[in-house]
Amino acid sequence: MNTADTPLAEADYIAATADELSRRQGADRAAALVSQKALFQRRGRILLHPDRLVLTGWSDTGSLVLTRTDITTAETRYTDLYGRFLGGLLNAGKPLILTTATPSRGEIYLLVNRREFMETTDDRQWEKHINDWLAG
Repeated sequence: MNTADTPLAEADYIAATADELSRRQGADRAAALVSQKALFQRRGRILLHPDRLVLTGWSDTGSLVLTRTDITTAETRYTDLYGRFLGGLLNAGKPLILTTATPSRGEIYLLVNRREFMETTDDRQWEKHINDWLAG
């Protein structure tokens, strides 16, 4: 196995695009108060490699592979689409948002290693991992 195949970091994720979140209405939002999986229907493993970020299980056709040039920003923050009410009162519930350079893909909202009962994620650590990688 070569170095490019060895992940620098990896974890479980659930995700949705900004477009998908904007289409979720009443029943989905109410269900999200019990489980975020009602809003974030994409799930798999996030793998940060030296040359790419991979979201396995992104779609029926396979993984989403992003390079450094595909990602313009990575930040944890609440938005109108996913606010403190849905994400929990703790800062640990802020989603990790990847803004992509491809308009059709837009923003990707991730919850990395989300712990249902505690309503916490590893998103802030992943924000640092990805920003360090983007700077490299």
